[in-house]
Amino acid sequence: MTKPDYTTLDLLPAPAERPYIILNMVVSIDGKVVVEGTEQGIGSKVDQRLMRELRVNADVVLNGANTLRASGTSSRTGDPILDQLRISRGKPPSPIAAVVSASGNLPLERIFFTARDFDAVIYLADSAPAERRAAIEATGRPVVTLPAENLLPEMLRHMRESLGANVLLVEGGPTVNGELFRLDVVDEFFFTLGPVVVGGHGVKTPVESAQPFTRETLPHFHLVWAVPNPDTNEVYCRYRRQRN
Repeated sequence: MTKPDYTTLDLLPAPAERPYIILNMVVSIDGKVVVEGTEQGIGSKVDQRLMRELRVNADVVLNGANTLRASGTSSRTGDPILDQLRISRGKPPSPIAAVVSASGNLPLERIFFTARDFDAVIYLADSAPAERRAAIEATGRPVVTLPAENLLPEMLRHMRESLGANVLLVEGGPTVNGELFRLDVVDEFFFTLGPVVVGGHGVKTPVESAQPFTRETLPHFHLVWAVPNPDTNEVYCRYRRQRN
């Protein structure tokens, strides 16, 4: 086997107050997630395929504002076979795309805002300028305004209660990942280990936060699988959070 099947995952039930949360990142062997500002160049086409297979399981695909500005994003699977697999499970062809932003400084020309073949929602902090909110609303995408001091927890609650989301797939960036780990709501972490070295000082890692965990507070995960691909020299890893 050169790659696992990400379309048939044995995910656990979602909690009552939030979706079941899975993260997916591609990482260099020295632990970096960007080259010249984006993830391009770290993972192979097989890794990109796995990302799309993960979307088969998701009700919502979330990106942070920095990721949207750097790379653009959508929730498309990019494959009619994967779309049909979702439909056979009673889901729409694409998950809902979501972005979260404190400032509202978003690239409104991106397909996230201009495309209409997938649904999307913007979670915006109430501290964002009114003119930014108005500009986003003018794209036709719905905006959900939430308290800045409790942005992510309220976003997760809205996804579960108002969107009916059971599974949330988070595709970055590192700052959003860091906040979710700080809240201890990450249930599974998928990552592809790419066979490259990026180097450099201050280059982003998969999880960025203002303060590191301590020895006493480190979140522990157990390994579900690690599948090497000799054709691409990648390793596809899946970890699940250890909870009492």
